[in-house]
Amino acid sequence: MKKCVFSGTFDPPTVGHQKIIETCLKLFDEVVAAVMVNPDKEPFLTAEERRELLEKLFADDKRVKVITFQGAAVDVLKQENTEFYVRGIRNTTDLEYENANHYASKKLDDGIITLYIPAEQENIHVSSSLVKTHVRFHKDYSDYIPEKIRGDFERMAEKKNV
Repeated sequence: MKKCVFSGTFDPPTVGHQKIIETCLKLFDEVVAAVMVNPDKEPFLTAEERRELLEKLFADDKRVKVITFQGAAVDVLKQENTEFYVRGIRNTTDLEYENANHYASKKLDDGIITLYIPAEQENIHVSSSLVKTHVRFHKDYSDYIPEKIRGDFERMAEKKNV
């Protein structure tokens, strides 16, 4: 069985994240969506909220496993017993950032296989940061959050008193 890990902060999960996972499901038997926890960052949503949103988004597809993880990418790959690490790429800035991380990860585990999946053209501008900015300024972000979890995210955002 071929399995990959697609990790990110997913703060919040966007239509871009959803599309990357859907593409992974065409290539792999199982996709592990790893909600990464960085203790040095102050996320908008808690790790539990981000995990809950992803679990709801893919509740109908048992091939998607959502986990929360704190540590290096090579460690989550080892935990999940796979060498395939998927990264979404929107632009050259993402590519440079991901390449730097790829080479650093290769020094830790030479067996890692990083796969870059380009964003669909309509999602090139979509990011979790864009969503958070729209929330902060009370602008419409409905095109950026998957419909299946939009209401849940809206309730979570309202609790933040933004």
